[in-house]
Amino acid sequence: QVQLVESGGGWVQAGGSLRLSCAASGVTFSKYTMAWFRQAPGKGRDFVAAIRYGGGGTFYADSVKDRFTISRDNAKTEVYLQMDSLQPGDTAVYYCATVSWGILSTIRREDSYHYWGRGTQVTVSS
Repeated sequence: QVQLVESGGGWVQAGGSLRLSCAASGVTFSKYTMAWFRQAPGKGRDFVAAIRYGGGGTFYADSVKDRFTISRDNAKTEVYLQMDSLQPGDTAVYYCATVSWGILSTIRREDSYHYWGRGTQVTVSS
């Protein structure tokens, strides 16, 4: 049974930083592409960042590039999202998602991912 559990969300002032973690179980972690999505109030779920299986390649939404960093620890079966220079527009519920191997051309698509965590709230105040 695949399980993804996010942690690290919270409240921060604009310009601050947070580090999200996602612990995965029930998967051969190194063979799974991992991603972060977010959903702001009243909006759909948007791609934030992804890292391919084995750590081969990272991808970011334009809105977070140069501010957020995705990484993974295959030994710990965890993926992280370091978020710096946070802005009020980053306020959302952040979800961890995964898919076995994954297809490069669709790595930013929500429907490419088979398993999801329950999310962690990030609130950035101005």
